[in-house]
Amino acid sequence: MAKPRIVDVEGILRERISRREIPPGTKLKEIPLAEEFGVNRARIRQALGFLEQRGLVDRIPNQGAVVATLNAASLMQIYDVFELLEGLCARLAVQNSSPESWEDLVDLFNHDLEHAVCNGDCERMYLAVKTYRSRTIEAANNPTLSDFLTSIWDKTEVMIRRTLILPGRAEQSFSEHRAIIAAMRAGDAEKAEQLKRESMRTARQMLEKYKDFVL
Repeated sequence: MAKPRIVDVEGILRERISRREIPPGTKLKEIPLAEEFGVNRARIRQALGFLEQRGLVDRIPNQGAVVATLNAASLMQIYDVFELLEGLCARLAVQNSSPESWEDLVDLFNHDLEHAVCNGDCERMYLAVKTYRSRTIEAANNPTLSDFLTSIWDKTEVMIRRTLILPGRAEQSFSEHRAIIAAMRAGDAEKAEQLKRESMRTARQMLEKYKDFVL
């Protein structure tokens, strides 16, 4: 007898929300979701509770679960913390790894990627940053840090994508990450942390400048 299929309700909804396939302010109705995923309402309530803990869903009296809305002030506060944590992650990753282990990222942030970015391929740049991020989180080997960064990424993924299409930001991000990775390849944990924090600050400044467009 085949085992029943286990549906990752939380993961699917989280992905949809983080990509704004389900926009902020959208009401998440239990019955339609239960029917879509082939589960009972208790399972949907469990998933919504998880998303609420992640800050992706708000519970509003007499309305139920609603996709959270992120305003400019909240986003800037998040980036203040994001800068510290991303810098810490880079430092721990370098401290926990051999310099040569970062050769794959050196190869990723090469002239081909630079050429693609200069030709407007922001999606390729986004995927490269995502690869950098997953590699450093894994190497940092700190579950608490990983949980915090994942939670922040869930809330800001769409903003990160949108920021990369702003004038000059993709090219700037490429140069910043190539310098960060060079420091990692040299085994310089403090410089990697410093450069990553500087990169986060420039991203924050770009968000502040274009917040009416991004949000």
